[in-house]
Amino acid sequence: MEKEIKVWYDKEADYLEVLFDIKPGYFKETENDAIMEKIDNKGRVIGFSILKVSALKGKKPISLSLKSDISKKAITSR
Repeated sequence: MEKEIKVWYDKEADYLEVLFDIKPGYFKETENDAIMEKIDNKGRVIGFSILKVSALKGKKPISLSLKSDISKKAITSR
């Protein structure tokens, strides 16, 4: 099954955003200060953003696991 992924880069702000799904959600911090996860209301990762992308040039690639955070509260409130 094909899935469209949206990639948006703002050169002036040096900001990259990748969305796996276009729906309401919120950004939350990760272990890397430059990266934020976008989470939907069920706790699933629907995208991510990277600040200061140009600062990564010439450095080793960043690696980060994006994990869905579905808590018991979210499961029981369905």
